[in-house]
Amino acid sequence: MSVKITPLADRVLVEPAPAEEKTASGIIIPDTAKEKPQKGVVIAVGPGKKDEPTTVKVGNTVLYGKYSGTEISVEGKDYLIMRESDIYAIV
Repeated sequence: MSVKITPLADRVLVEPAPAEEKTASGIIIPDTAKEKPQKGVVIAVGPGKKDEPTTVKVGNTVLYGKYSGTEISVEGKDYLIMRESDIYAIV
């Protein structure tokens, strides 16, 4: 999967995981009640700062804060662009 965006410095482009459609008990969640996903796949990574290279790699699945990043749309797909420091963990 190739996107024509190259993040600058310590920024990372993440494709959010789809929001849950059903609860564990099988109740269908309407679009208006769906929670924003806090998990996604890294699509592109910037080169890092001079003294701080980036540690996440393309293809990593990551956890990030609920309100982290800026939503952008490229070629009809939605992505988040955020600083690497907004990422909490690689899973």
